[in-house]
Amino acid sequence: MRKLQVDILGLSTSPHTNGAYALILYELEGKRKLPIIIGGFEAQAIALKLENIKPPRPFTHDLFKNIADAFHLHVNEIIIDELHNETFYAKVVCEVNGEVHEIDARPSDAIAIAVRFNAPLFVTEEIMNEAGIKEEQKEEGEEDGIPLETEERVAGLLNPEALLDELQAALNDAISNENYEEAARLRDEISRMKRRS
Repeated sequence: MRKLQVDILGLSTSPHTNGAYALILYELEGKRKLPIIIGGFEAQAIALKLENIKPPRPFTHDLFKNIADAFHLHVNEIIIDELHNETFYAKVVCEVNGEVHEIDARPSDAIAIAVRFNAPLFVTEEIMNEAGIKEEQKEEGEEDGIPLETEERVAGLLNPEALLDELQAALNDAISNENYEEAARLRDEISRMKRRS
């Protein structure tokens, strides 16, 4: 299994999935990008750490980091190593007392942990070949072959109040369109965010 080191290019709202975000990874020694769709909570957890914004209370990934530090657990690397039915799978490779363990994780959680440990991110060559997007020539409205909207940071991710406003607007739209299943999901997400703040 050949591993390619990647880093985070940015986050953007996903045009195809309501309430989700696209996390864009880029090859450090290549020209391919890998978009991964992740949830709002995980996107916010990644964005806050990338921007060095400390929430008033620790998020789940911060709690994991605090527990790991207390027990001298070190995260060596993250590997996104499987793709089945458009779902990515990752492993958190960690070490404690000289013993190395690979722990199954969602890529969004694994990356939120990686940014807290400054752990390197890897993607297998097979996954990059299957799901990666090769950088193309610049076109009007693009920089470095990537649509400008993809490179923009989502302000709501860095500002919990703005994210709540965005979710509330989406909830109002779902209710107006009589999409009650989506409205219930958004209502629950808003409640969870309010409890965390």
